[in-house]
Amino acid sequence: MRISRIPRRAVAAGAVLAVLLPLSACGDGDGGGSTDASGKIEGKITFQTWNLKANFKPYFEGLVDEFEKKYPGTEVNWVDQPGEGYADKISADAAAGTLPDVVNVSPDLVAPLAKAGIALDLDKAAGKYEKEYLPGAWKSHQIPGTEGTYAFPWYLNTGPLFYNKRLFKDAGLDESKPPKTYEELFDQALQLSKKSDGKIATLANVPTIEDFGRYGVPLMNEEGTGFSFNDAKGVELLTEYKKLYDAKALDGQALTATPESTGKKFLTEAVAMNPGSALDLEKFKKEAPKLYKNIGITPQISSTGKDNMYVMGVMVNARTKQTPAAVAFAHFVTDAEHQMEFAKQVAIFPSTEGSLDDPYFTKQDGKEETRVRVAAAKSIKTAVNYTPVLFSEQMKVELRNSVAKALQGKESPKEALDNAVKNCDRLLKQS
Repeated sequence: MRISRIPRRAVAAGAVLAVLLPLSACGDGDGGGSTDASGKIEGKITFQTWNLKANFKPYFEGLVDEFEKKYPGTEVNWVDQPGEGYADKISADAAAGTLPDVVNVSPDLVAPLAKAGIALDLDKAAGKYEKEYLPGAWKSHQIPGTEGTYAFPWYLNTGPLFYNKRLFKDAGLDESKPPKTYEELFDQALQLSKKSDGKIATLANVPTIEDFGRYGVPLMNEEGTGFSFNDAKGVELLTEYKKLYDAKALDGQALTATPESTGKKFLTEAVAMNPGSALDLEKFKKEAPKLYKNIGITPQISSTGKDNMYVMGVMVNARTKQTPAAVAFAHFVTDAEHQMEFAKQVAIFPSTEGSLDDPYFTKQDGKEETRVRVAAAKSIKTAVNYTPVLFSEQMKVELRNSVAKALQGKESPKEALDNAVKNCDRLLKQS
């Protein structure tokens, strides 16, 4: 997938795939390939990535050459698709029975493929490799209500929070002890707003499904047939955000905030906390030296003790004619050695066990990029992907609209979340 500060899900991917995938149930018309990956590793396979060729062509060409030398008799055809329309491309190929043997996916893209029987169950075909990956990463491509794991975990990302030490200190708070949990966040945010007479907000974003997850709210039932973030704990979270909004501890423009607008708020010291990256640190250093001198870095707010993880994966087409080669190559791409090599070329993190203990992710060297990388790597070891793989972009809009109604007082938090769950469940049944 396109590399960015934090990888995001393909827009409306679930909706697009849901329309086309029923056509792919028959695959290429002859029953597809074998789920047995224990045979000889040979033959020609196609590997598809997601908008990576422009910046990482030498890396992937070298990867392919290395695999072909390790396994004589194999041939890997590497193709790369643009970020725009990637979900549509996968849909069309799945419907036509021409989906490549090995495919770069995100959890939301693999979910409908798994349900249609197109994604190979790695628990059955390659379960011996599970121990090589972080538990949370391996689970990220599991589908509620469906047995199995449908993609090898590939690269991960997460984002630490920046906070303004001066603003915390001016409010009488200990700038060396920023909030770690939501309970601490709510208390400190209200104090900061009160001390500044409502001029300084702590946050500039409304709660998302990830916030509900990090607060400890159960997001779906175990069967994957309905959402549950409207339970008592979910209502409690939204009620607390309503208090922040009323006290101006949540920025007044949070309902229409974008990453760009929240970044500007933090840059001008109108907001005390905001997610960021090494690129932001460099920007602060050049454009806001006063802010830069007071920058603190802390993990994401979480009451579960685990941060949110964004994850990419590598899926094997269940209908490939070269199952041993396809599984071997998918594992080769995502093994510890090659993930580490890739991580040193771009700001991502390996999903393999032990990789995050490498000095590259633990030792400071005075560079701003390293400062952020070390902070993020520390939190990602135990992070989980809170966003349900079945939670589509349409559902995100439903939740955001309901949250806005609650914050504005148009509906109670309970009413707002009940309506959000009702609408999301309706969309889920349609998918």
